[in-house]
Amino acid sequence: MFATAVRWAAKKGKPKMAPIELTAPPEQAQSITRAIFDAVREHGPLTVSDVWDHVKDVGLRGLASKRQMKIMLRWMRERQKLKLICDHDGPHKQFLYTTWFTNPRNAPQRPNPKPNVKADKLPTFPSPSKQL
Repeated sequence: MFATAVRWAAKKGKPKMAPIELTAPPEQAQSITRAIFDAVREHGPLTVSDVWDHVKDVGLRGLASKRQMKIMLRWMRERQKLKLICDHDGPHKQFLYTTWFTNPRNAPQRPNPKPNVKADKLPTFPSPSKQL
């Protein structure tokens, strides 16, 4: 009991996250956030890799890496320009970025897995009345 109390008291709390400071100049940050916001608004709820694909197609010069884009997405979430929703189906989770005005029902649906053929056929057992 005493050891449990000591372990509980020794735990550290979650550190407070400082606001994200962007390293890009304001004009460049504005063009990057506008391109990201337009991609998310036009193509619906998107995963990080989908956002990266759409932003690469636009051809921004200021966005150098996917890591920088993730920082921009986090900054946009902090400023409440985007929101992050979780679409989970059983053990599978998918985190999607969307605008605040997008209906979450419009999220792209994942294809349903094929039904297991073996599960449809149940094994047949001999009835107890036929046993000797």
